[in-house]
Amino acid sequence: MWNQFRTDAYEGMLAETTSMRGHGGDIVNAYFTHPLGPGPYPGIVLVHHLPGWDEFYRETARRFAQHGYVVICPNLYSRFGHGTPEEVAAKVRGQGGVPDESVVGDCEAAMHLLRSLPYSNGKVGIIGTCSGGRHAFLAACRVKGFDAAVDCWGGRVVASQQELTPQQPVAPIAYTKELSCPLLGLFGEEDQSPSPAQVAQHEQELKRYGKTYEFHTYPKAGHGFIYYDRANYRQEQAMDGWQKVFAFFSRHLGR
Repeated sequence: MWNQFRTDAYEGMLAETTSMRGHGGDIVNAYFTHPLGPGPYPGIVLVHHLPGWDEFYRETARRFAQHGYVVICPNLYSRFGHGTPEEVAAKVRGQGGVPDESVVGDCEAAMHLLRSLPYSNGKVGIIGTCSGGRHAFLAACRVKGFDAAVDCWGGRVVASQQELTPQQPVAPIAYTKELSCPLLGLFGEEDQSPSPAQVAQHEQELKRYGKTYEFHTYPKAGHGFIYYDRANYRQEQAMDGWQKVFAFFSRHLGR
């Protein structure tokens, strides 16, 4: 839980950029961090948002490592070239977005990598925000082996036929039946992607198929309410959301 470290406890971590073999055997770069010590530790695949593989996700990866998790955050935009996060994200948008197929493949590869580590406890979760929340849910449906999934305000989980594209040919909600692990969803009441109505539709599908899930929708919060560097940051809702994420992963992945 947040701010519950003992003052006499040892703390240390390794954090570095690295590379991994992703979808189709492609070599993609990733940010990797883990606590120092023998473990065993649970793993987390951290999925970045539409604006790219940016500094926020490095900080988030280290936050999870500080709480006892091995984390890998693959650069889902690796195949589009390199530059600043803004430059690469603009290139991705200009080419219609990153394909769902390669995202799912990269997340699956990251999951297997984490589980193969000698200090793994055998449990791996996945979490993402914004488009990463959509991707986290999609991967948890299409890949067997995740032990827990967290969708933070993932837009376009519910999507009309007109919104589908060659890169995103199927709305993730269509795969709900295949969800193979518990799901936590965090949303803002003032968000429009997803809107409260879309969140309710998603919840209805989860109930329909008897899935284990918990959804929390925060009043006076919109899209990306944990992004402390943006005007939509909401301190109280953000910290409560972090508590719920830590509690959820602790229950389903261990520490």
